[in-house]
Amino acid sequence: MDKVFAYINSDRLAVRWLTIIGSLVIGAAIWETVGLSFNQAIMAPLIGDGDEHPGTLPRLYIYFFDDEEYPLSLVQSIELFTTGFGLALLVAIPLGIVMARLVTLRIALETYILSLYVTPMIALIPFILSILGFDFWPKVLVVFLFAFFPILYNTLEGARSVKPELIEVARSFRSSEFAIWRDILIPYTLPYALTGIRQASGRALVGMVAAEFFLSSSGLGLELITASRNFDMAGVLATILVITGLGAVFMKVAQTAENRYSSWREVDR
Repeated sequence: MDKVFAYINSDRLAVRWLTIIGSLVIGAAIWETVGLSFNQAIMAPLIGDGDEHPGTLPRLYIYFFDDEEYPLSLVQSIELFTTGFGLALLVAIPLGIVMARLVTLRIALETYILSLYVTPMIALIPFILSILGFDFWPKVLVVFLFAFFPILYNTLEGARSVKPELIEVARSFRSSEFAIWRDILIPYTLPYALTGIRQASGRALVGMVAAEFFLSSSGLGLELITASRNFDMAGVLATILVITGLGAVFMKVAQTAENRYSSWREVDR
């Protein structure tokens, strides 16, 4: 019995996968039972039994293989996410390193950045709407703001944790500022920045959906609004599954990159 208990609690790959599969099967069974117990306007089962209780997975199949507009909505959302998230990367990482290098700049900007960081980003959407309107770029700005601050703060923390001795040694060998960035700051800061990227990917996804909800309706946000107005819970849950899948993919990619370069945190040891 002890051997069985030890095997179940082990970190073996087979045990891990069996645990994941078992958990998913139990969750799917609960979802199906609850969905069949409620009206289709309130809850939808995972598979369903036809017209009376349309299932979420069959609706997902229809969206991707029989609906020409849904894949376009998915592409619009991915385009919005990648544009806002990419701009956040391009701005936050260099700015974080520069703020770590220039103390005066950090002191000057810290109050403003902290004020924006603690402000709920959704509360800024009406302000962005009144200033910039309903086009694509205002929505990009929303995604940018959701993703920007975790990346900035983690990059800043990583750059500030660089040991001064490393910079002094580089200076003693007459290294240029560009060489210091290339050989010390960027390698040392990258693992911290990747942690921020992983944290920001989930926030950016929330910003994507919020922008599509509260600014001009488009993408997966429009699909959610349309399905909810029609009391189509199968459609709502199918779109939520798609958004969840996108979030899982983005988080997995960021986590893989973070694990790949996590050893660089020890670059000074």
